[in-house]
Amino acid sequence: MWIKICGIRDPETVSQIAALGPDAVGFNFFRGSKRFIDIAAAADGVRRLPAGIAPVGVFVNHSLDEIREICAQTGIATVQLHGDESPDFAAELTGLKVIRVYRIGSAGLQPVSEDIARCRTVGLEPRACLVEPAVAGQYGGSGTTAPWESIAAGWQTAEWPPLVLAGGLTPENVAEAIRAVRPWGVDVASGVESSPGAKDAGRTAKFLQAARDAS
Repeated sequence: MWIKICGIRDPETVSQIAALGPDAVGFNFFRGSKRFIDIAAAADGVRRLPAGIAPVGVFVNHSLDEIREICAQTGIATVQLHGDESPDFAAELTGLKVIRVYRIGSAGLQPVSEDIARCRTVGLEPRACLVEPAVAGQYGGSGTTAPWESIAAGWQTAEWPPLVLAGGLTPENVAEAIRAVRPWGVDVASGVESSPGAKDAGRTAKFLQAARDAS
């Protein structure tokens, strides 16, 4: 089970969370987020990560040049496109691993199917696909739970990239979510925080244990 702790805002917290052993940590470069981290702090955080814990850059409608420059300055090689980026845009990020993000709303998984088909048309095979609920006016981190049953039913019958489940996951419900969806990975931000944007080591440790036990 691949587990990502997303939205760490400072290098000291990176060290604290890394000591718990997740598979990845997310650095959010979207200035509109309460989990925003600047380039210098992210670069410091990446340097603190031990081998085996991957840094992931979270981007929301940044330009190609901005993404490339931030990745070059921080040493990040995996990008999570959390805005309205098209497959054609993502395909331009050669040399970087791309995580596609899908916000599931009333249209269900049909937009996912169409997007993945377009990705393959332009020669892009995402590292993974992260799915979360659609919440008006928000690009993730809302704490709202995704529609687990419909996601599971659709993904299990399709030949799509690995599924990362996000949206409203907590130490208390992640085991249930994993049993319902059987994802390749899980991603958490608000569910392991003591206050908005502030990661709690105790809740993070419980989340990691619960996810691994369930998987």
